[in-house]
Amino acid sequence: MTLSRETYRQLEDIVGAENVSDDPVVLDAYAFEVLADLVRPEQSHFMPRPVAVIMPRTTEEVQTIVRLCNRHRIKVKPLSTGWYHFAAPQSDAPTLQLDMRRMDRILEIDEKNLIAVIEPYVIAAQLQAETLKLGLNINITGAGASCSVLASSCAYAGQGPMAYWMGGNAENLLALEWVTPAGEIVRTGSLGSGDGWFCGEGPGPSVRGICRGTIGSRGGMGVYTKCAVKLTHWPGPTEWKVRGTVPAYRLPIHEHFRVYTLAVPSWDAWADLYYQIYDNELGYVFHRQFNLAGADLAPAFWLMYNDHTKTLNDVEWMAQEPGMRELTEEMRISFQFIMAGRSVRDIELQDRILDAILAEVGGWKVKRFAEEDMAEFTNMYLQRLGHKHINYVWAGGYIGSWMQVGTPDWVKGYIPIASAGLERDAASGLLVQCGGDAMMGSGSGFPGGGGTGLEQFVSYDPNDRESTKAAVRHMEDAVRDATSYGFPPGKEALYLELSKTDEQVWASLAAANQPAVFEFQRKIKEALDPNNIGDRLYSTLPADRTIPADKTPATDRR
Repeated sequence: MTLSRETYRQLEDIVGAENVSDDPVVLDAYAFEVLADLVRPEQSHFMPRPVAVIMPRTTEEVQTIVRLCNRHRIKVKPLSTGWYHFAAPQSDAPTLQLDMRRMDRILEIDEKNLIAVIEPYVIAAQLQAETLKLGLNINITGAGASCSVLASSCAYAGQGPMAYWMGGNAENLLALEWVTPAGEIVRTGSLGSGDGWFCGEGPGPSVRGICRGTIGSRGGMGVYTKCAVKLTHWPGPTEWKVRGTVPAYRLPIHEHFRVYTLAVPSWDAWADLYYQIYDNELGYVFHRQFNLAGADLAPAFWLMYNDHTKTLNDVEWMAQEPGMRELTEEMRISFQFIMAGRSVRDIELQDRILDAILAEVGGWKVKRFAEEDMAEFTNMYLQRLGHKHINYVWAGGYIGSWMQVGTPDWVKGYIPIASAGLERDAASGLLVQCGGDAMMGSGSGFPGGGGTGLEQFVSYDPNDRESTKAAVRHMEDAVRDATSYGFPPGKEALYLELSKTDEQVWASLAAANQPAVFEFQRKIKEALDPNNIGDRLYSTLPADRTIPADKTPATDRR
């Protein structure tokens, strides 16, 4: 479908002719999305094409656009920086893509009250650069420094390596400004009472659960135009004297910090170490990151990456160098850990406590990765998270399976299942042979610890249809593996959802452990989106769908 010339002219009147386009070349550039080939017919690299792309500059322009779309029954899909295929239109219904890149301002940094107020296209690198100057820091999500802070706070998961100390962005979200699908402007909490940005829960309206819940609406429930996020103390230098060259930038380690790769002999010891870290309140950045390259190749890969004279082609022979096999085994169950202290004495005490904990669980600090080059590289990597393209390094395509969140003891129960599943599926030779087991994830997705999860990184070649089909089969296998052992489906289920028909999605929601949630969300959507201009990523069950009696809330049973 194409827009009528009259509707197109109305959009031009709102934002200016230079800020709207229905040129097919432009539209296909937006439809071309990472992971689309896993969910689209014939492994197409394209999500559904929008009918036009528009770039608003103000909240009022967004409101006017949304109201226009209501009149013409055109769906609205906002896009900040984008991460995965969730950012694209989800059906062939006429959809207007809102590209929020012109709304890119840091509106305020309140140093005293630890608040930053931002627009949708402010990326983590941009906000962190400004807050560090003030001795403050932000939580950067696992998606990396190039991604929108507002999107992760309002519309998606918001967790990452820093969430253990700084809180995930679900917790860090304060007041927000939201253009609902009906075109109303809602300002939440204290902002809605004219009392500033400091609180998202009251005394004004509190809609955090409606807006985002656990994983957010992923652009399916209106447009978030501003939000306030909580800032955190930064005990290091306000100016980073970065050294090295692309890609191996290094950040010297300030005297108030310690940077380690910690390793343990077993998954039982891994879980015990996590609990000890939680209980002793150690750690500033806490992440199982480097094994994303595959446990059999991770040490060789990162030593290659940290040497600008080497390339990816060198990994194979480096893995055979003297001592590399021993290092690989030493690091097989390991994670990266940065501690921060308020003073030299504080960090020295934390270091002694960590040594005592490691002795108790039988763990150790990996010596090679504590040497200056790798420690400084680790420091730069995890303090900035500027290397997220590494997800695609082996062949240009990756999926994340598993990643169910729970306590360390619960998570360690699915690790051997996930590892065996990858080994089985990789035996076809159609998945990229790249180091095998690559379970990675944050030490905790929640402030203070308690909940963690591990994601299996699986690489495939998106330009090879058979390899792509094998990646889809792996996701389907992962769902079966999880459910057959009593675990809920993992991250792969979120991807597979995008390939399903509405009927298939509804059947899945009706079979969920708490299907009444999706009934309530339908009622919310009917109230806030009467013309259904949001997409189905805000999950709802139709009124005519029957929920099994054993899953009906007790208060609703007759």
